[in-house]
Amino acid sequence: MAGTGQGTVTSSPPGINCSTGTCTANFPPNTQITLTETPGVNSAFTSWKGCTGTTTCTFVLTAAEAVTATFGGSNPYAALNHIILFAQENRSLDHYFGAMLSYWSANGYGANGQTFDGLAQFNPPVNGVTPSAPTVPGCAAGTWGDSCSPDSTVPISSFHLQSACVENQSPFWNEAHNQWDYADPTGSNLTDLTKPPLDGFAFTAAYDAGSNGFMDLDGVRAMGYYDGDDLNYYYFLASNFATSDRWFAPIMSRTQLNRMYLIGATSHGQAYPIGAGCPPSSTQCPGSTNNGKQLSSTTIFEELQNAGVSWKIYVDAEDTVNTAGQSCSAMTGTEESACLVENSYINEFQYETTILNSPTLLANIQPITQFATDAANNTLPQFALIEPASDAGLDEHPSDSDEYPVNVQTGENYAYENVINPLMTSPLSWASAALIVTYDEWGGLYDHVAPQPATAPGAGPYDPGDPSYPTDLYSTDICGGAGQLGSGMCSFSWTGYRIPLIVISPFAQKNYVSHHVMDTTAVLAMVEDRFGLSPLTNRDASYNSAQTTNATMAEFFNFASPPWITPPTPPVLNSNLACNQVPPPGPYSLNGGWGEPANLSVAVSSAGGTITSSPSGISCSTDFTFSGTDVCGFVFPAGTSVTLTATPSSGSTFTDWTGENGTAGPCNLSASSTCTITLNADGYVQANFK
Repeated sequence: MAGTGQGTVTSSPPGINCSTGTCTANFPPNTQITLTETPGVNSAFTSWKGCTGTTTCTFVLTAAEAVTATFGGSNPYAALNHIILFAQENRSLDHYFGAMLSYWSANGYGANGQTFDGLAQFNPPVNGVTPSAPTVPGCAAGTWGDSCSPDSTVPISSFHLQSACVENQSPFWNEAHNQWDYADPTGSNLTDLTKPPLDGFAFTAAYDAGSNGFMDLDGVRAMGYYDGDDLNYYYFLASNFATSDRWFAPIMSRTQLNRMYLIGATSHGQAYPIGAGCPPSSTQCPGSTNNGKQLSSTTIFEELQNAGVSWKIYVDAEDTVNTAGQSCSAMTGTEESACLVENSYINEFQYETTILNSPTLLANIQPITQFATDAANNTLPQFALIEPASDAGLDEHPSDSDEYPVNVQTGENYAYENVINPLMTSPLSWASAALIVTYDEWGGLYDHVAPQPATAPGAGPYDPGDPSYPTDLYSTDICGGAGQLGSGMCSFSWTGYRIPLIVISPFAQKNYVSHHVMDTTAVLAMVEDRFGLSPLTNRDASYNSAQTTNATMAEFFNFASPPWITPPTPPVLNSNLACNQVPPPGPYSLNGGWGEPANLSVAVSSAGGTITSSPSGISCSTDFTFSGTDVCGFVFPAGTSVTLTATPSSGSTFTDWTGENGTAGPCNLSASSTCTITLNADGYVQANFK
């Protein structure tokens, strides 16, 4: 008998009747033995070891045999006294962990037949052939930014990023659906619902770059990934503890909405952040729930408080200010807590006001520096949420500007120093803790697995009246057209895209990969199961231990035989990547080039003439303007050989080509009326006439 629960095992024919310890009986050789398990009060049968079966197991006794029956408590998480949720920002699974199988191969993991569904180029060869890296359509030549036209003849392949910093891309509602299928983003084609092309990642990254003034105008960055050398600490943790290749963001939209689900298992009909969507006063969306006010929905913290279960929210105080612009780090006590709570995503719910009006509740809002102290002193709460250090640029979010880039290795080190290592090096807290490390959403970065069907928050007995589809879309938004809401991809009955997950605990399964679909609201279900709380909505209810349709968080743990009573010793974190967001020049996949479109700008001297190009694109007769039909700038695919021809106007003579500010330029002061340039980067040429 094994496990934390109680039960009885009996045999047929009679001989075994065991409820504690080890029981032995003798049977004639070749006897067929059937063992039957019966759980005790508040216990549940977990598994057999030594024979196969569910409630019973049968075998023929030909020699001495040992069989173990394991029983657990009816509460699958009873051994956990501390559940901690730490969600960083905007990274997809393929982007971070797509090279997992390569890491395993190099470091001796996966020896027991484990599989991981990452990027195809890292999968085992098929008939001696290594699978090709996935591709998506790039932008057609001559189109970029807001005017990007997807073109499958110029594919962009998954590639290894050489920079720890990358410009942001969009996971917003419209972009998330364009990423799913830019030709049919609403899912009107039923075939797409089961096998969408997932072809719009570069497309959305390109037009997002154009609208935000970024450099990557071809959206190439969306297809980049990091490997086990770049993120060696995260890869080590995911390989030693438990992870998943079917872990999803809750909703096909941006940070604020996914964090609503992370706290309250719903966005209550909103696809836009509070106050940003179509308001109920608009004739486009008279039923909108986005009235500019905080959600009234119940949060996990309110449930915990009402049940007498301890909780805290830890917020990084560095560079964090309140609504009056005052620095949180300069404050103490309830003043500091009030400043920090304004910077927690609990501010999306009305419960924030309840917290602000209660000194007792404000004491639950603490700076991240307190987490290490609580872990060391064994005073961690029963549930904790650790907010991302966004204001300090340590949340791993892709860079919102080129002026202030965000470094993924610096963010990984922040997680190590402030969250993961303090827990793993605090023996008393570690002994009964589970730390869930994940991300709020995928950030518009490529992933090859489509969003999955999920339970809408209002689809069932919990949270009645919660809209099952967005109410705050404008008529110009995807799914905003007449009759589209509630059908195809136009509802909250889908997850977002895959995101990384690491389950860190002494009870976490060793080198374990779940292949069952779950989203981050499964963590809420785990907390509710552990502390006897009701589901917040039907979404988190779909992952609790009372249902049998979906998997639960219990599969990540081995409570009977904890694998990591002593945590593993992590490697020294790498910090080898440069932080450079400038797209590397050069033809795609050659010398690290991104194949970024090169912008060739031309001009003519005042005496007059024209410049044309082959391939076509340039037709210029003025001093660098884009007016009318006069095209003095054109974007060509990187590596394109462009021949410029200068034709003087009547009465003029061509003299030579120069570069910017009279330099030799790419035509090297040539006096020939034609000049051929291989474009690997932006270029400027002037044709001079007299």
